[in-house]
Amino acid sequence: MEKTKTIQNIERKMQGLDENSLRYKVLRNVINFKTSWIELGQSLYSVWKDKLYRDWGYLTFEAYASKEIGVRKETAMKLLRSYYFLEKEEPQYLKREISDPSDAANLPGYEAVNLLRLAKNKKEIDDSDYESLKKNVFEKGKDARDVRKDLTTLIRQREELDPQEARDKRKSAAVKRVVATLKALKNDIEIAKLLPSSTIKDIKDLIAKLEEEIAG
Repeated sequence: MEKTKTIQNIERKMQGLDENSLRYKVLRNVINFKTSWIELGQSLYSVWKDKLYRDWGYLTFEAYASKEIGVRKETAMKLLRSYYFLEKEEPQYLKREISDPSDAANLPGYEAVNLLRLAKNKKEIDDSDYESLKKNVFEKGKDARDVRKDLTTLIRQREELDPQEARDKRKSAAVKRVVATLKALKNDIEIAKLLPSSTIKDIKDLIAKLEEEIAG
């Protein structure tokens, strides 16, 4: 197959680099992205954590991801977070995959692993739900679209089992939006000196009460 311009540009960047350097390794992993996202995620995590992109002439990680390896920052962050999630939460699985790269084509997609990462921190998802999702990702090889559907279904089921809790969550979310709006308005009013200090104090008191409501 004809090489894309992105791959050609990456190969040009690789010329003259030390083949044992991390910079070279990241570029090589980008070329093998479809079957080696775990290695790419691992490399990107090191680049991001230690801000190595600065040593290579880039002011931000976003600029490095876009200009050096041709990957959007959003995608790069998903890759490194998905890798770190496996390292932290599923080290045995990660160790198995790294020690046996011959089965790389059957790796779950990074987006599916990223959804699993997000599900791990959701209050609505209990341990049994998480184990079910994990099985779908690692054993059944479901793609991100199907994993997202499974996650949505589980959350809806939990809300149906406890509708009061679901209502409380919606109420809390609405109050948080109001608080954010009030804080922004308060700042604008203070800067422009639109209202007297007594009124601003009333607004601050209201914000404090609403925050207590959320915490309670």
